[in-house]
Amino acid sequence: MRSVISLTFCLLMMVLVCGRAAAQTAPLDGIDARSDAAELAGKLSSPDPLVRRRSAEALARLAAVSQRKMVEGYQLQEKNKEVRLALDWALYRMGKSETLYRVVHELDSGRQQQAMGYLSEVDSPDVLYPFLRKSNNPPRVTAGLLKALGHIGDAQTLELMKPYRESTQPYVAEAAETACDQIEKRLGEAATPTPGRPRTVAKP
Repeated sequence: MRSVISLTFCLLMMVLVCGRAAAQTAPLDGIDARSDAAELAGKLSSPDPLVRRRSAEALARLAAVSQRKMVEGYQLQEKNKEVRLALDWALYRMGKSETLYRVVHELDSGRQQQAMGYLSEVDSPDVLYPFLRKSNNPPRVTAGLLKALGHIGDAQTLELMKPYRESTQPYVAEAAETACDQIEKRLGEAATPTPGRPRTVAKP
């Protein structure tokens, strides 16, 4: 009897473990997390624009240089603007630096949030400084760059943002204030030492 109970318990545990593993590797938005770069690139031909966008974003995360030629081809023929933006971001991550201009340009469109999300993932805030310094930027582009820098900026970024806090352009001063608050909070948290456990001294 005891052996039967033990066997039943083992079987239940196996079912739970298998179920958990299946949940962890289940497709997300139609994209399987286990897919390799070639499989993801193949999904760029999907009739579903959401699958195409998620595939491009996954390739961007992988920086899948091996798929660059294929992504370039799909970017040229893509009609959906959100997918095309995701493909531009993927190409930038694959080393085609000029496509970052197109991502920044999209800050002045209905895809500002999407573009801002990508720009918040650049390797260094320095990459965005030349775009921010342009004097002929539309206000939405400047504001979008400031918001992206709020996520990745450092002490140098705070200095660069000072003039924008006094801007009279719509959205810009507010975006600069919010970004500065984000950076200052992040820098403050990084500078605060983590309290350690009090050391106990053994009595002689």
